[in-house]
Amino acid sequence: MPADAELPMTKKTDRTPQIRWLMLALMAASLGLGALAPVAVAQAQEQRYQRRSILDFFLGRRYLDDGPQAPDVQQPRRQQRKRPPAQKAVVSPRTAPPIRAPVQEEPVVQKLADARKILIVGDFLASGLGDGLTAAFETSPGVIVEARGNVSSGLVRDDYYDWPEQLPKMIDELKPAMVVVMIGANDRQQMVTDTAKEKFRTDGWFAEYRRRVLSFGKEVADRKIPLLWVGLPAFESDQMTADAVQMNQLYRNQVESIGGEFVDIWDGFVDENGNFIVTGSDVNGQQVRLRTSDGINLTQAGRRKLAFYVEKPARRILGTQASPDLVRLDESNLPGLGLPTNPVEHTVPISLSDPNLDGGAELLGARPPPVTLTKSPRDLLVEQGEMTPAPVGRVDDYRMPAAKTPAEVSVK
Repeated sequence: MPADAELPMTKKTDRTPQIRWLMLALMAASLGLGALAPVAVAQAQEQRYQRRSILDFFLGRRYLDDGPQAPDVQQPRRQQRKRPPAQKAVVSPRTAPPIRAPVQEEPVVQKLADARKILIVGDFLASGLGDGLTAAFETSPGVIVEARGNVSSGLVRDDYYDWPEQLPKMIDELKPAMVVVMIGANDRQQMVTDTAKEKFRTDGWFAEYRRRVLSFGKEVADRKIPLLWVGLPAFESDQMTADAVQMNQLYRNQVESIGGEFVDIWDGFVDENGNFIVTGSDVNGQQVRLRTSDGINLTQAGRRKLAFYVEKPARRILGTQASPDLVRLDESNLPGLGLPTNPVEHTVPISLSDPNLDGGAELLGARPPPVTLTKSPRDLLVEQGEMTPAPVGRVDDYRMPAAKTPAEVSVK
């Protein structure tokens, strides 16, 4: 019986290692499946994304959305993030933009009823000169600028615009105090006369053009009106510049022969070598663009600079009428003097025998000055030319320092 009793114990003991091995195998299998599951999911997602990118390119998005999904892969749900509520912008006084004061427009100067008029005639350059002179005299109540330039006009094509006929009408209408002429930029072309057609730059052309300039200037000079003839500036074209030099000499000779004044503006639009410039100094000395891209017209700054050369002789001719401080002399402009109605009530007479008002006890000269036996430093300087020595160490002390004795040197 004892032998039979030990047999079941032996079989039970023999199954224990198998159970242990079985448990270890199950644990290992579970661990392996747990490790492979994420890999399988990632591979399946990667294959799906690759397939989606290719099919998305050829077949479109709709095919992939309607197509079958991988059975073993669960699509991750995207969690919608809640957006934080919009915060109201708080403007800090440090970061707030500075408040700019509104630009105050300058008051428009009212012109006087008897203001003198400047008549400007000519071509497109004369129109630009009119803009510049208007800005130059905008603060002068006694001057009005009348610009009557015609852009494409000249003295050659009188069939397009007849200046000798129009100028007398303008003078009779406006009654100007002076006439400013700037013309000639459009005259570089063939001229038709009563007898022939003269080509530009020929002797016959210059002879006829000289006659027309002189006749045009006499329309002003014969009326005893001051005449200012403004010369041509340099141009980007070398040929136009050369023609302008020759025509300016013609203008000067003809205008000065009838008592007019030629205004030379050449230096304002060339460099130190006499070459054409696009950018140069304006009336304030700042570098600005003076000419437009075509090399002919003037910018706004160029027009103001052109007027700068005409402004000086114009102010000289107009005199005090061109002053910006000119006002209408009537009772409305008299300043308030602020005098009292009864000046006697506000007047306090001062008696010459009562010096208490100035803090003194007696009048000047009531007591003789004290008598001194020694002369003051002032008397010594004025009467004898003697000056007291300057204190030691002052800047006007020119005395040499005294030599030190051997005892003083040995002490140091």
